[in-house]
Amino acid sequence: MLAEIRARTGGRGADLAVEAVGIKSAVQLAVHAVRKGGQVTLVGNLAPKVELPLQAVVTRELTLGGSCASSGEYAGCLEMIARGMIDVDCLRSAVAPLAEGANWFSRLYRGESGLMKVILQPEET
Repeated sequence: MLAEIRARTGGRGADLAVEAVGIKSAVQLAVHAVRKGGQVTLVGNLAPKVELPLQAVVTRELTLGGSCASSGEYAGCLEMIARGMIDVDCLRSAVAPLAEGANWFSRLYRGESGLMKVILQPEET
């Protein structure tokens, strides 16, 4: 993935990385994916502690920030989605019955290629 980011940015690196998982490998990828002077925002929080490549942050003069919640943007975001200004359909990998949830979670956990977001729907009664 890092090679792809470098290739798409002409070797420079991304201006900004938003890490939303909260595990070592994702945090390290975010740090190494940004350009010198870039910004990394940490949102993920699966573990209370995660290893951070401090030397890379310091020597590459990165800005590191965290975000725990929104600052009231939800209403505006939902309105833009409703008006068709933001396409969220491209983020959805599948819609499946709730009864198939365990199978879908297993596939997502294994990192099956092409899966990003699966919506589980309860059966109608």
